Amino acid sequence: MLKRLPRVVREQQMLDAAVRVFSHRGFHAASMDEIAEVAGISKPMVYAYLGTKDELFIACLHREATRLMEAVAAGVLPTAKPDEQLWHGLRAFFTFVGDHRDGWRVLYRQARSEPHFAGELAGMRARIVEVVAGLLGSAATAAEVPGRPGDFTAMAYAYVGAAESLADWLADHEDEDPDHTATRMMNFVWVGADALLQGRVWRA
Repeated sequence: MLKRLPRVVREQQMLDAAVRVFSHRGFHAASMDEIAEVAGISKPMVYAYLGTKDELFIACLHREATRLMEAVAAGVLPTAKPDEQLWHGLRAFFTFVGDHRDGWRVLYRQARSEPHFAGELAGMRARIVEVVAGLLGSAATAAEVPGRPGDFTAMAYAYVGAAESLADWLADHEDEDPDHTATRMMNFVWVGADALLQGRVWRA
């Protein structure tokens, strides 16, 4: 007789299976039958625990977004210098993507391609932009470089967009080292940011 698993454990098994199937099949092509089969349970149990396919997909988005944000937050050291905070945050971000490639594909590719799920991704993105903008603002204040809050937000959107694109590339290159990818991004981001913090700007 199989041992009865706690509900929270069973739900995580279902979410693991759903993330895997959604990642490889896409939202529309994924079936609840296949998700149940991968999870090793019956389809009615999936419905009973996590609801419809839409509700299951949203649960996957919430879990993966929470995991990503927790990983980045844990990686950033509040007492470190701004460049070190950004480096540790990038390293945690790319490490998460490298360790959870299916989760990233669901977050970045599947959610973006489905208009009624795009709000979930937008919310996660806004939180990350806010953190990066705060780091840039703190660095500018410490360096006594003038700047409007809108400038830092705009820069943060550009940096986050670049990091997302590079993370999507990393997800498809399993032999790529996440730390190496984080270093590439840091060189791209911080060399320009450091120049701005020293008062050097490009003029037409």
